[in-house]
Amino acid sequence: MRLKTFIYLFTMIYLGSACNHSNEIVFKESENEKFRPEYHFTPQAGWMNDPNGMFYLDGEYHLFYQHYPDSTVWGPMHWGHAVSTDLINWEHLPIALEPDSLGYIFSGSAVVDLINTSGLGTLDNPPIVAIFTYHDPKGEREGKLDFQTQGIAYSLDKGRTWTKYDKNPVLKNPGIKDFRDPKVNIFINERGEESWLMSLAVKDHIEFYSSFDMINWTKLSEFGQGIGAHGGVWECPDLISLKTEKGESKYVLFVSINPGGPQKGSSTQYFIGDFKKGVFTPDDNMIRWLDYGPDNYAGVTWSNLPSSQNRTLFIGWMSNWLYGNQVPTEKWRSAMTIPRNLSLFDVDGTYLIKSSPIQELENTRRETYSINKKEIALPSQAVEIQAYISGEDSFTLSFRNELGEELIVSKEMGLLSVDRSNAGISDFNRDFATIHSAPMSWEAKELQIFLDAHSIEVFVNDGELVMTSILFPNSPWKSLILSENLRNVKIYSLEK
Repeated sequence: MRLKTFIYLFTMIYLGSACNHSNEIVFKESENEKFRPEYHFTPQAGWMNDPNGMFYLDGEYHLFYQHYPDSTVWGPMHWGHAVSTDLINWEHLPIALEPDSLGYIFSGSAVVDLINTSGLGTLDNPPIVAIFTYHDPKGEREGKLDFQTQGIAYSLDKGRTWTKYDKNPVLKNPGIKDFRDPKVNIFINERGEESWLMSLAVKDHIEFYSSFDMINWTKLSEFGQGIGAHGGVWECPDLISLKTEKGESKYVLFVSINPGGPQKGSSTQYFIGDFKKGVFTPDDNMIRWLDYGPDNYAGVTWSNLPSSQNRTLFIGWMSNWLYGNQVPTEKWRSAMTIPRNLSLFDVDGTYLIKSSPIQELENTRRETYSINKKEIALPSQAVEIQAYISGEDSFTLSFRNELGEELIVSKEMGLLSVDRSNAGISDFNRDFATIHSAPMSWEAKELQIFLDAHSIEVFVNDGELVMTSILFPNSPWKSLILSENLRNVKIYSLEK
């Protein structure tokens, strides 16, 4: 008998846990269609990629996304729309923006224009303004270079319906093939003047524009040529301000890149520095990756969060352009990551981003199991696992199913790894079944894992290092084997 088979049978026969109740762990089958997650956002049907236009207003979080409702593969882009009061339970709303004579509706952002700077609403009923890229497929086919421009639309009913500006586009293309993904934020300059700041992805760099009305834009500067990772086109920028642990303000510029990520294909890099007089200046030339897994791309932050929340919320597309169109889901394609709270932390004098799971996820916990065995059963396909790492700075977790498939999470010799080489269906792409690793020179003390029907998100030290991976087991993971140095292990079954 092979060792793996023996260990698996041993695990299934000798299940053990010390729970907060007397019941044995019994796996609960999901009622969802195969691979449909329990607590991650997915479209009801059709294709989805980049998150777009996220804002908060009157107790609701709005999430828009790149959407093709007529197929599960990429096509003419619309903006899908959903709202939530808790970032977990989402209400699907009608499509917000559809293609028109100017082109498809590519990625962009949305802001609440509280003092009606755009003149598209009133002070009593301020508009929400979405700014997005028009992609003209006809111009692209004809070999033109200016087929991407920026347009706006506005809503006067809290984002439920949208009117496109009748003089679109508001920012024309100077003759550059890749000219897209506007992310607009409020910016206060050195003189205390408030304006709108746009970060725009332009081929291999980012361009910054300013406006007082979101209709007339002035170019300020460029950043990125010769700096950072350049294995592919730059996309989906976002410039935000964060405080260090010492209270110093720093600017963080997120730039997604495809291809050229650390695990092949798509990924998101970021730069930390200052933004003064319309110019972004990085602290160093170090390449930093927001998530070292293969499946967190094009993520951006929510706008208009109340100061009382004291957090910066982020969500990403949980897939990769290497195989996004080919993954084996049927009615729908792609999910979003769990929302995350971004902050800065210091490692030996270098600032990095900490990406922490949002606190609202605790409300999805249904049963709690405190584990004192190293070989256990899982209660469902949707679980959260917490553990402390004692002794040596290494660990291993092995998820298994009755088919002999296996998913391994480990840290050894300064590398955090997620091994999906034997984790189920992978024939749709030759690069899918592999081991993904990330360097982590500092000590791993705490581990938090979110497992869902077709994904795993690994957070070390509350998000000091993160790895996100999708996977497609032929049968759900039902058992877990833990290394000896994982202590105070808890498993939560999760349900919306």
